[in-house]
Amino acid sequence: MKLSYRSLRRLAGLRSWLRAWSMQSINGLLLLLVLLFAAAMWVLSSLNLGYSQRALADLRGTQIEGIFRSGLNQIIARQQKLELYTEGLSRIGEIYSQARGADLAARIETELATVLQDFHGATGVGIWYLDGVLPSTGAGYNPYRYRGPDGTLGRLEAAADGRADYRQQLWFELALSDEWQARAAAGQRFFWTPTYYNPLSDSAVVTVVRPIYTADHQLIGLATTDWEAEQIIDLVSRVEVTPGSFSYLIDSNNRKLSSLSRSDDPIHAQHLLDALLSVQRPDYSAPLAGETQRFEPDRLQVDGREYVLYFSGTPAGMLFGVGVPRNEIDAVLRPMRNSNNRILAITALVMLLLSGYLIYRISGLVRELRASYTDELTGLPNRTRLLQDLQRSGEGTLMLINLDRFREINSLFGHACGDQVLRNLSELINDFMAAEEVYRTARLYRQPGAEFALLGPFVPTGQIVPVLRRLGSFLQNQKMVWQEQEIGVGATLGVASRQEQPQEQPGDLLSQATLALRQARKHSHNYQIYDAGQGVEKRYEQNLLWAQRIKEALQEDRFEPWFQPIRDNATGRVAKYECLIRMRDADGNVASPGMFLDVVRQLRLGRQITRIVVEKCFAVFKDQPWEFSINLSYADILDPELTAFICERLRESGI
Repeated sequence: MKLSYRSLRRLAGLRSWLRAWSMQSINGLLLLLVLLFAAAMWVLSSLNLGYSQRALADLRGTQIEGIFRSGLNQIIARQQKLELYTEGLSRIGEIYSQARGADLAARIETELATVLQDFHGATGVGIWYLDGVLPSTGAGYNPYRYRGPDGTLGRLEAAADGRADYRQQLWFELALSDEWQARAAAGQRFFWTPTYYNPLSDSAVVTVVRPIYTADHQLIGLATTDWEAEQIIDLVSRVEVTPGSFSYLIDSNNRKLSSLSRSDDPIHAQHLLDALLSVQRPDYSAPLAGETQRFEPDRLQVDGREYVLYFSGTPAGMLFGVGVPRNEIDAVLRPMRNSNNRILAITALVMLLLSGYLIYRISGLVRELRASYTDELTGLPNRTRLLQDLQRSGEGTLMLINLDRFREINSLFGHACGDQVLRNLSELINDFMAAEEVYRTARLYRQPGAEFALLGPFVPTGQIVPVLRRLGSFLQNQKMVWQEQEIGVGATLGVASRQEQPQEQPGDLLSQATLALRQARKHSHNYQIYDAGQGVEKRYEQNLLWAQRIKEALQEDRFEPWFQPIRDNATGRVAKYECLIRMRDADGNVASPGMFLDVVRQLRLGRQITRIVVEKCFAVFKDQPWEFSINLSYADILDPELTAFICERLRESGI
């Protein structure tokens, strides 16, 4: 049930007091809420200690995974460093492919010897040119230098059996498949072999192969570096998560490089290695350089011991993994429980600090919310607040006060003067209404532009008219001074009243007062009271309907000229034609000008309609002997653009 406006006004004082009290205590209430929340969080944390322990175990797993990732990154960095060395060797091969001279072979051999000495851990380097790349060195020349078991440098001699041909080398079979050139063209820059035995250096090696291209991307050969597998084993052995953990590296041929080789329990270590090969794991074929894969931890049971496995592929196509005993993971929960309690205390402190900040921000938002209902210039409630009050009140009288010639004040004296006028008028109107008995409880609002709204209790028409006359005279007699210039003000008033009518919407009263204000301005009255019996709303609805029809007719070219013949009474012949405008609706019916011209003028479309008439009439009479006339309004004749357009069409058509 809606209350009357007077009942709502009686509650206004109580609501104002409650709002003031709530603003003073809102910070205290928010602080109390935060303290209750912190206490509840502490209780829940104590009740869920078991859950916290499981969470700590997961946290430990995350820490172990971090250590594993660190070791993986070290291995990847080492492999990328080996690739970088090989890439430098390929650049040397590209440079010498363009060199010429009788001593070219000797220069290449010397360069390779120097590179081999600079590459720590390398046992052999080679540049394997395609046939015809170095014609001066003869067929079958592929320079390859290696470090022998005694540390001396040797070279691979060409022989009749072709063993110096790169296609006959073991690394070619292990690293390069039939489609290696297509893979290189697709972006793979390096190819890795599994671990294999090199008889020349008498050691287990891993070979990195890099294709050599010219500047125009022509393949001219391959660069290879042989690296000691012991280097990688040593790097793997350094990865230690817990005292009982182990690390391993498995190449694409399931050869195992592992720290287990240094275990104190070789039998258990062998059982672990055998179990690792039986674990179902993803494909770890060599990805592109820098690409890694991430997997979830796996479980492994060996000799009654449980291990948690972490593993991932490397750019060299190997599988790196770490195994951590489960009991060593669980052993750290006790000290970590204390850490968890400290974290909880720190978290509570952080929450308190954050809550203080939130209280500050919420208070600011409340102030901003109040400001959103207040006009900044005058301090009066704004249009949004007016609509809310109309929603609450079941009855009342709304008066709109629109200042006359306010744009002229802004134009002549500036916006600072206009703002001062609005502030002064808001105070004057409030003072005037306080002296009117029927409007002492009314509330003044600032509307957009130079307009105010006054919402008060329901007042019959007979009582409101004297108030309107006195208010109009009061405003007319006000004189304001701005920079020694006297400024007179006036206003046009529109009023609408309603008693409690549930079928009406909250905005109806504002719409009715706006219609009354427009009628007052249209008829040059000082005020107008809305009267539903005048049918103003119906006329506005009809105008809106015709406005839509006119816009659609313009878009669909449904304006057309009709021609009224003018006969000569003496001769009986047609002397000329008068051109008239008609509009067809969507159904093909013809509308006469009297039905739409007023709306056309309100929409300011008269110039566009006149242009259409001129264009179409000139097109009809261009090759005809008849005279014709077109009706122009006074505004058409005063429009220089339209008259220039007509003159131009006359010159173009020759009419």
